[in-house]
Amino acid sequence: MTVKSDLEKAAAAAQSALGTYAQFASSTDDPSAKQMFQQMQQDMQRHVNMLNNRLNYVNSNNKLNQQSQAAQVQQNIFSNKK
Repeated sequence: MTVKSDLEKAAAAAQSALGTYAQFASSTDDPSAKQMFQQMQQDMQRHVNMLNNRLNYVNSNNKLNQQSQAAQVQQNIFSNKK
């Protein structure tokens, strides 16, 4: 596994948890549980933001990733000419 794929998986999992906490908060009638889930949702939003920021950094600054993307673009161009 690469750091990029780990970040992508972690961001997807965090986004899923964020949605779960939001759903729990909206579906409960217990005020203290609602507050807890809303706080957890806010915490998870910070996690999502941190992971996405790091993923954006990796995508824009990782030379291996940039080389891989350039090779894929060239391969797509070559494939389309056939």
